[in-house]
Amino acid sequence: MNTSLTRRGFVHAVGMTAGTAAGLTALTSQAAEASADTLKIVAIAGSPRAGKTTAQSLGICLEAAKALDPERIETELIELAEMEIPGYLAAGIPLKDGDRDDFSTIAAKLTNRSVVGIIVGSPVYFGSMTYLCKAFLDRCIALRARRFALSGKVGGVVAVGGVRNGGQELTISGIQAALLAQEMVLVGDGRPTCHTGATVWNSGNDDISNDEFGISTLKNLGRRVAEVALNRVAPAEP
Repeated sequence: MNTSLTRRGFVHAVGMTAGTAAGLTALTSQAAEASADTLKIVAIAGSPRAGKTTAQSLGICLEAAKALDPERIETELIELAEMEIPGYLAAGIPLKDGDRDDFSTIAAKLTNRSVVGIIVGSPVYFGSMTYLCKAFLDRCIALRARRFALSGKVGGVVAVGGVRNGGQELTISGIQAALLAQEMVLVGDGRPTCHTGATVWNSGNDDISNDEFGISTLKNLGRRVAEVALNRVAPAEP
């Protein structure tokens, strides 16, 4: 069995083209110059529909996170619906002619040392995450191969279902499994709801405003991600 692996083969094996890898190296180098005083929490919306209930839900999370320490915490929402993330690259298949790959842009942001928390959100499709969310998580094998670039960052998960009990917790578990493989520190939605993550109900017409329980889990998750991240950066007094 031939165990040798060329640089090109390695790059493909972790789901990145050579150009993408070079771009990520440059962007990550620039990101390292960011101020250590700024702490950032980034949310990834894995819905193919931009600006809908998953994005709205993550916005509520980010607001709650920022409210914990408005002077130190910055937030950003990234919508995968507005990007091209070819999942097949994670299998070592080269980028196909004509296809665009925006993964390096996301990767550079997530690996920035100022990013202390990452919240991933997805609608529920047949009891699981969307194809976009899965493609993104599969592509993160590249960050695992880069000495676990997401290690130690605090992670939280949001799932939005079409009914109250529509597979949200199953979806959360699937996303958490991928984040655990990155050596991230995972949290749930915290007190008083305190379960695996934020579970939201889109009751129709892309409206979550009537889901009081779901909104409470969103606020609790955002706050919990922020407080654990802040405590890891500057541990609380005993």
